[in-house]
Amino acid sequence: MVVRGAYALSRVAVLVRTSGTWLWWTGLAAAAAGAAVPGLTGRRIGLFAGLALFVVGAAVSFLARQGRYRRLAEEAVKVPKAPGAVVLQDRAVTARLWLRSRRGWLLLALVAAVASSFLVPVAAGLLLAGLGAGLRFKAARLGRLESEHEVLLWVRPEQVRRGPAGKDVTGYETTGVRAGDARPGGARR
Repeated sequence: MVVRGAYALSRVAVLVRTSGTWLWWTGLAAAAAGAAVPGLTGRRIGLFAGLALFVVGAAVSFLARQGRYRRLAEEAVKVPKAPGAVVLQDRAVTARLWLRSRRGWLLLALVAAVASSFLVPVAAGLLLAGLGAGLRFKAARLGRLESEHEVLLWVRPEQVRRGPAGKDVTGYETTGVRAGDARPGGARR
């Protein structure tokens, strides 16, 4: 039975982890394809530039909006206990919806990174992979935060168009750590 006015919630850590995973694999695919192209600068310079961009990208994506994530987590309210008032999305559903809305951007990023390999091989692919790695580290940090407070952080999926800590997000909600099908940090149970 679904109550009138019911709404869905997606796990914050699952959204962050999913975006990190897809950026990681897109970046690695672009770097592998870019390694086949000698490029203008040569593979060796491209690899060193790519490694530097990987580190910078990972740091930027990990540190971006940390204060906002923390503030939203501290101000989170408990999910209402009324039966059927809230639907907690499965991990797979959250990941599938995230991918469906961003598939075109990922494809565009892949094509752009491969095309840039004609100038600097591998570099743009490693940048994408670094962004993904930083987001995976951020999901792990969210998992530690969830474990410390023994809650899981949830957000309304219609508010995450600009990300789980974007300007459209009005607040997080919490449940106990046994809710849903993902562990703290968004990994599969």
